Amino acid sequence: MAKQDDNLLKKIISHAKEYGFIFPSSEIYDGLAATYDYGQNGVELKNNLKQYWWKFMVQMHENIVGIDAAIFMHPTTWKASGHVDAFNDPMIDNKDSKKRYRADVLIEEHVAKIEAKIKKEVTKAAKRFGEDFDEAQFLATNPRVLDNQKKIEAINERLKKGMESDLDDLKLLIEELGIACPVSGSKNWTDVRQFNLMFSTELGSLADGASTIYLRPETAQGIFVNFLNVQKTGRMKIPFGIAQIGKAFRNEIIARQFIFRMREFEQMEMQFFVKPGEELEWYESWKQKRIQWHKALGLGEENYRFHDHLNLAHYANAACDIEFDFPMGFKELEGIHSRTDFDLKAHEEHSGKKLQFFDHQENKSYVPYVIETSIGLDRLFLAVLSASYTEETLEDGSERTVLKIPAALAPTKVAVLPLLKKDGLPEKAREVIDGLKLDHTCQYDEKDAIGRRYRRQDAVGTPYCVTVDHQSLEDGTVTLRHRDTAEQERISIEALNDKIVQLVSFKTLLAAQ
Repeated sequence: MAKQDDNLLKKIISHAKEYGFIFPSSEIYDGLAATYDYGQNGVELKNNLKQYWWKFMVQMHENIVGIDAAIFMHPTTWKASGHVDAFNDPMIDNKDSKKRYRADVLIEEHVAKIEAKIKKEVTKAAKRFGEDFDEAQFLATNPRVLDNQKKIEAINERLKKGMESDLDDLKLLIEELGIACPVSGSKNWTDVRQFNLMFSTELGSLADGASTIYLRPETAQGIFVNFLNVQKTGRMKIPFGIAQIGKAFRNEIIARQFIFRMREFEQMEMQFFVKPGEELEWYESWKQKRIQWHKALGLGEENYRFHDHLNLAHYANAACDIEFDFPMGFKELEGIHSRTDFDLKAHEEHSGKKLQFFDHQENKSYVPYVIETSIGLDRLFLAVLSASYTEETLEDGSERTVLKIPAALAPTKVAVLPLLKKDGLPEKAREVIDGLKLDHTCQYDEKDAIGRRYRRQDAVGTPYCVTVDHQSLEDGTVTLRHRDTAEQERISIEALNDKIVQLVSFKTLLAAQ
């Protein structure tokens, strides 16, 4: 069940700004709503997340290659994909607050409150029955739980039908559930209407002769229009995949919850082309591959769950989300979709070009089916921050805030700290860091007491600190401090780099796949 911790999200937002992870964009001009800049530590973490995904997708799979398609595409691309006619969200306004909302999100948040009631019942029962508590049996038999589950099922069924064909019933459902505007508390709603999410702009030097084009709302179409280019130049055989990391843009009705929902964001997508009839088998295979990739990060297996789509997109015959338990509850982290042959056939029709694969074994051509995995990089970033943020009271009674980021992803891998700013220790520390920085992002810090410097590194998630002291001058050893345990070990400077390479390598994460 979902947890909701608004206070934790506020702490993460504050910490992210204070320690150079994320800044409000254009802050000196009072900012721009739902737009953020990644700071010096944020960009390192973000790049490491990209590298982890790319290594898994491309380096670890011989039949997957990568591309980087342009943000601007021919306008017909978006006609073919269905975005011009069908890329809409149901919009509703509150007449008193003048605030705009997605109707489906208002309903989903109401469902989340009912789920929270079920969780509360489970927590109370677990305390009451102790070790004898059987959660599965309780969920299947408790009258209050069953009543709330029936409410959820009924709401979801109406939500699905409303999204498909009946916007009037979405408004009626909002009114029947007594959903109020979070700002004004008013239930005075407008009708629900569709809102297209694409940003448009003009291409051309003169406004009169300009053509309307769009900022891409997803990166997938750049893969589909390059299907033949990649297949032929790479001599790819079915099944094969094309991966891409890139920016996408959506004019969200309401963008909020920090970097969870923004109008400018980054996607990591892979389209896997398969033989028709085998798509559902590959869909299940990629579901397992992707959940395993996430769990290998060690952010807590209980923080993940699958959510099957009630309302399938027009192109899909199967779809699910991998949801993560963010501070605001379980929300979508990654989507896995069986897109059938919709995209390639649509581009065939609108372009007049054949987008098919010739199967030499069967001696025939066909349009491949597609399995998509699509993850929001910014959401993954928030998931890592949320799960890593820890406030601890140590044995000596002192407190520390530490980001327990997986070592391979940490912005800075090792900090080198001379114990004192004299006696040749800074010079020795500089020698040590010079031997490390070819392989690792390093930081040198000589300001303040050593304990305070440790706390600073804990706060930005640096997994290892190397302290250079007077013994280092005598025997060529240093102290290696481990972030998560605060344990220290003595190690020779000569062996230090190999030790850290082993500790922070992506190999550990990738070997778990």
